[in-house]
Amino acid sequence: MSKEKLIALVVLLCICFAQANTVAQTSKRKVKPVALAKENSYQKYVLSKDDDEFLEDLERRAFRFFWEHSDAETGLTLDRARTNGDAPKRGEDHFQVASIASTGFALTSYCVAAERKWISSEDAKKKTRRTLDFFANRAFHKNGWFYHWLDQKTGERRWRSEVSSIDTALLLGGVLSVRQCFAGDAEIVRLATKIYERVDFPWMLNSDEDLLSHGWRPETGFIVNRWNDYSEQTILYLLGIGSPARPIRWQSWYALKRDWVTYKNYKFLAAVSPLFIHQYSHAWVDFRDKRERYLNFNLDYFENSIAATRAQRQFSIDVLNKEFPLYAANVWGLTASD
Repeated sequence: MSKEKLIALVVLLCICFAQANTVAQTSKRKVKPVALAKENSYQKYVLSKDDDEFLEDLERRAFRFFWEHSDAETGLTLDRARTNGDAPKRGEDHFQVASIASTGFALTSYCVAAERKWISSEDAKKKTRRTLDFFANRAFHKNGWFYHWLDQKTGERRWRSEVSSIDTALLLGGVLSVRQCFAGDAEIVRLATKIYERVDFPWMLNSDEDLLSHGWRPETGFIVNRWNDYSEQTILYLLGIGSPARPIRWQSWYALKRDWVTYKNYKFLAAVSPLFIHQYSHAWVDFRDKRERYLNFNLDYFENSIAATRAQRQFSIDVLNKEFPLYAANVWGLTASD
C-alpha cells in the first residue's frame, strides 16, 4: 500500500519554527526557540500484507462517505450518516446538515482517491472546483471565516451555529491539500489561494495579543473562550502564523498552555480527553522529526499522539472493560462520534 503524505501544511510548520528561531524577541512566557530533531526516535512499524489489505478496505470505505455524501453543486459534506450509509431523513434534526470541517476532510480524501485510482483525476478535480467555488464566491464568510454548520443544498447557516475558527482551519487543511495535489489546475490553485489568503487571522484574536477566539456569532459577537491550551487547534495556529496575507505573531504558538497527563507508563500533553485532539491536525501537518524545546519540554508532537493513543487503549482494557465488556484490546478509544 502506498503511503500518501498529505503535506500541504508542512511548509507552514517550517515557517513557524523558522520564525521562532530567527526573531530576536522574547515572548511574554520567556520560552526557548524550537530546534529540529536530527532523526525520529519512534520505531517504524512495517505493515504486513494483511495489514495492507485491511487498511486499504477501511480507507476506501471512509472515502466513500465523503464522496457519496458531498453535494454535487455546493460540494458541502454531511456532518454524519447512518451506519448503513444512509443520509439522515427529512424531518430528522440532522437532515441536510453539512459541516465545513467534514468538507475539509472530504477535499483531502479526493487527493488520496485520485492517487489510488478509486476515482479518476478528472472527477476529483471537477468536484474540487465546485467545492472551492462555493467557498470562494458564494458562502457567507466573516472576514474569511465560515459558519460551522451549513445547509448542504443552500449553503445557509444551520442551528444558529458560530463562525468557527477551528472548523474553518480544518476546512483550510483540505483547501491547501487540493491546491498542492492538483497544482497543475490553475482554477483550483486560484480559488484555494483566494480562500486562504482572505482569512483575517488577527481579527479572530479579538484584541488579544496571541490567543485566538473560538469564534463569532452575529447575535452576540465574539465567543469569550479562547484556544489557550494544547488541543486539536495546532493546525489553526500554524495556518495563522504561516499566512502570507494576514498572519498572527509567531509567539502565539508559545502562548498555549502545555499540561502533562500521565496514565500508567504513558505521559503526554492533553487539555481534554477525546482522542481526536491528538489526530485532527496530524491529518495535514507531518509532525514527524519536528521537535521543540519549550521551557523544560523536549517534545515531539507525533510521539505525543502515539503515547495518548496507547494510553486510551490501555484505559479501555483496565477500566472501561469492567462496565462495558465490548471495550477491550481491539475495541477502544474515546472521541466525538455516533
